[in-house]
Amino acid sequence: MTVLVNLVVMLGMLVVVPVGLTLIDDSVPVRARLWWLLGAVPGAVSLWLPRGVPATVLAALYALATVALALRAPLRVARTRSFAPAEVAVLTALVTPSVAGVALVAERHGYELFGFGLGILALTVPHFHFAGFAAALVAGLVCRAAAGRASRLAAWSVPAGTLLVLAGYFVDDWVELAGTAVLTVGMWLVGYVTWRDPRVRGTDRTTRRLLTVSAAVLVATMLLALSWAVGEATGLPHPSLTWMAATHGLGNALGFALCSLLAWRRLARTAL
Repeated sequence: MTVLVNLVVMLGMLVVVPVGLTLIDDSVPVRARLWWLLGAVPGAVSLWLPRGVPATVLAALYALATVALALRAPLRVARTRSFAPAEVAVLTALVTPSVAGVALVAERHGYELFGFGLGILALTVPHFHFAGFAAALVAGLVCRAAAGRASRLAAWSVPAGTLLVLAGYFVDDWVELAGTAVLTVGMWLVGYVTWRDPRVRGTDRTTRRLLTVSAAVLVATMLLALSWAVGEATGLPHPSLTWMAATHGLGNALGFALCSLLAWRRLARTAL
């Protein structure tokens, strides 16, 4: 599982976040995107080193890049003075990689931050790249492109679900289940609007295919997330973390996040 998780995390660090940042307007200028890569490359290298000081130092460079990105959020608020649904979604996208960055430093150092096991910390890193950054950003793009009740609810639900899942780490499995349910509703709404609204789908065949794949994948991957959260909260049989990484994690990374962001790059480049 370690190799698979590391590859997924590298995809998030080196591809998904940089591509996503190009879809955000000048509140994240080109220079900031270059600085991101200067942190992401050491972070990617740290994944393949044994736990210890060298891995921790490289992970810390990545964490600094995620914190710098998070600091763009208050700057954006000061500039836009808006908390519209699409804005809330993009603010969430800017902030959530910092959770992954902190978790990565702790895991690479071998420190059980807040009492969480190293395995949970390792899985927190990809979760907040994809269920955090990518999901929130795509929800915001969909909301901006196709104004309507479903898209607005998606743009609210994805950040709210992500926040509840994070809170569930510290409270209990039932709060995490509630967060997973809210996040699932938001992601399914993203998929529904993507599937049905011509303003989102565009006219290019390749773009339509990418968006169709991303919408279809969400049906299966979020059902898996729900089944795991229900099992954790109730004690009922549910998929193992290894199975979740190989199905839910890989599906969301390749089928949803990568396909969605590549499609949005091919669209009219509607900037958030």
